[in-house]
Parts: sequence; C-alpha cells; structure tokens
Amino acid sequence: MQKARKLILLLILLGSGIMSYAQNNVIDEIIWVVGDEAILKSDVEKVRLGMLSRGERIEGDPYCLIPEQLAVQKLFLDQAKIDSIDVPASVVNSGLSRYENNVIANLGSKEKAEEYLGATMNQLREEWREQIRSDYLVTEVKKTLVGKKSNLTPSEVRRYYAQLPKDSLPYIPTTVEVQIITNEPVVPLKEIDQVKDRLRDYTNRVNSGSADFSTLAIMYSEDPGSAANGGELGFTGRALLAPEFASVAFSLSDPKKVSNIVETEYGFHIIQLIERRGDRANFRHILIRPKVSPEEMSKATHRLDSIASDIRANKFTFEDATVLSFDKDTRKNNGLMVNRKESVNYGTPRFTMEELPTEVGKVVNTMKVGDISPSFTMKLANGKDVVAIVKLKTRTEGHVANVSDDYQALKEIVENKKHEEVLKKWLQTKIKDTYVRIDKDWENCDFQYPDWVKKSQAVSNK
Repeated sequence: MQKARKLILLLILLGSGIMSYAQNNVIDEIIWVVGDEAILKSDVEKVRLGMLSRGERIEGDPYCLIPEQLAVQKLFLDQAKIDSIDVPASVVNSGLSRYENNVIANLGSKEKAEEYLGATMNQLREEWREQIRSDYLVTEVKKTLVGKKSNLTPSEVRRYYAQLPKDSLPYIPTTVEVQIITNEPVVPLKEIDQVKDRLRDYTNRVNSGSADFSTLAIMYSEDPGSAANGGELGFTGRALLAPEFASVAFSLSDPKKVSNIVETEYGFHIIQLIERRGDRANFRHILIRPKVSPEEMSKATHRLDSIASDIRANKFTFEDATVLSFDKDTRKNNGLMVNRKESVNYGTPRFTMEELPTEVGKVVNTMKVGDISPSFTMKLANGKDVVAIVKLKTRTEGHVANVSDDYQALKEIVENKKHEEVLKKWLQTKIKDTYVRIDKDWENCDFQYPDWVKKSQAVSNK
C-alpha cells in the first residue's frame, strides 16, 4: 500500500508539471495529499486571491484555513463520485455568469480582474467553471448526507432557546412585507421586426455554412448563462425549460438544422439540437431581447406615477390598483410579494432588506409603513426592464430573538445545528478512512479537524 501511495504521488508530481508560480516565481509544491488528490501551494493562493477579489473577509490564517477547506471539499467530491451525483451544465453556466459579474464589480473592470488575478478572462472562466461545478456537487452531497429536515417539536426549540446565554441569543434582522404594481413598457413592432431579422440572418449564415452557431452565440446571444459556452444549455428535460421553448426544441431531430424563431418571456430565440438522450436533450440557443425606447419607458413611468397619485388621493386603494399590474405572480394576491430566496423566510411574504430585489430594497429602505413609493425601474429575473411602484405593508425592526415572535427562525437555527453535527461526524469518519499526507511546514495549524495531522503523522511514521 505504501509503495502504491508513493507511485500515486510521483504521478501527481509529473502531472502537475512542477509549474512555476507566476505571482512570486517560487516553484510550486504539493502541500497536502488527500486520498489520491493533491493540494498545491498555488491552489491555496488562487483561492485566497479569489476570495479577496469578491470582497470576502478571511477569518484567521488563510494558509491554515484554505488548505483545510480544500481538503474537506475533496472528501465531499470523492463521495459525489461514489454516489454518481452530477451537475447540469445550465446550472454551472448561470452560476459562472453571476460569479464573473461579481468579481468584475468588485475589482472595477474586466481588465483589472485579469491584472489582479494574473490570467485572461477565458482562463479564469475555465477555473471558475470547475470550482462552481465542485461547489454544486458538494452541496448535493451534503443534502444527501443530511437527508430531510428534522421533525423538530416546539419543546425542542424552546429547550434550545432556554439553554442559550442571554448574550448569545441570535439577532433577527429587520423584515418587511411589500406590495408591488409593475408596468411593462410597450415594445414597438419595428423593434421586434429588427430582432427577428437579426435571428433570420444568423439562421441563414449557419445553414449556408458561412458561420458556426456556437460562435454566433458567443458573439451575439444575450443569455448570460449560456452565451460564453456557445449557447449550450446542457442536458435537460422539458420541465426545466420555458414551455414555448421546450415545444420547439424537443421537436428538433436534425443537429444541422436551426429552429424557427421562438418567443418566450425572455425574448426571441433560435435553437439548435446537439444531442438527444431519451427524454433529455442538449441544445444551444441564441437569445435576443427587444430593446425598450426611452419614450416608452417614460410613458410607463407616467402611468404608474398617475396611479400612485390617485392612491394617495384616496380615489382607490393600492389593493384595488393591483388588477392593473403586469406582475402575474402578485396580481391576484393584492400585489403582495413572496420570498423565493433560500432562507428562513422562503415561501412567506417576509423579506430582509438583502433578500428583496436590489431596486425594491433601495426604495423600501427609507419608507414608512403605508407609504406608496414614487415609480422606479427594475430588472426582472427574465431580463426585462419594467417600471414599478411599491407599498410598504409591514416592517418588523431588528431585535434579539424570542420564542413567541421568532419560532420559525429559531427552528431553522436548531435544524442547521443538527445538520452540522451530522456532517461533522461524517467528516471525522471519512478522514480516518482516507490517506492524508501534509507537508511538515503546513502542519502547524489549529485545524477544525485535528485528525488531519494525526493521519499525516501516522503515514510519515510507516
């Protein structure tokens, strides 16, 4: 076994090429080995720079914290292989787009990001793509290990609350309930015709062989989640696609053909089949969104300002006016927004300020209960620009948690603690059953799991 481990280490060394680390011209080195996976010094530095580029605060020594995080990730990824867990390409693509935008926003520009991180954006995207895929797999493994949420009883939650020292009680942030009315500016037929003409031109270029569909998608598609990947969506089923899109996409049978133009809530598309596998298929598409003119945006703003003025003049109520809203998700519920963020408030009308759409949060932050906002523009999840007004229905100021007002939040905290205990026990067992080798210069850390060092020292003594 020891000879086999040494052979694996030799292969890892050869595979890594003992690359030169560009930041400080120090020869790269293996600092940890977990199972058959190596952690390089450069891996740690990349993670550190990435965290700083996203504005994340690093608590403690990064050269202790990050290697252990990478080691833990490798244990979860090994379990993902065992359990045959995979990740849809569409999920990775959309995550990659958000990640890239976050980095660029924090560093100021694409050029500054490339300079700071020491690589071209294409190189960075490939690194980020793999990291996002790994993060998704780790999340799915954790869900599998934890299982369904615990059926906690009210007495368990109260017992947890009673045992907490008063200075350790969780703080519940300010939450609000918001009603909304939106208006979508009219898109002129001339603009729609121009979009369709562009898509017909792309179709003709692909069919004539003068252009490649994926190249055109990279250059012109307005879908941030797939454009950088040549418009490719990854293998998916009908249920995960817009109905109009799925109907046309799944009718395609010839990968050389391009679909007719399809309209969805996101805009106008052309689609190309890549491969079918039973009831799942992989497609690439090009999305173009018609642009709204400033004149039409101004008309929509005026309409909502007029409605807001009439509400304030008591000509009718905000609730009465919601029948005019373009927001189908809230129109039949008196305009009341529902939280779809993964949090304790999911599925309820309660939002923290951070959970609200950015544009709504900025407006609501300065409002009093019962106020009607001026009109403002906001971008929907489907990419459309709309005009909106909101009413602040309720506001619960931030406070120290108590059982009577914050039972659900406390229940969530107890559930999370139980999940953490399950994952901690699993990791302790996994570490004991895994080959671990840490360079002596990297052992002197206060690790969360001390067994790392024990396993490494046991291997060294063999």
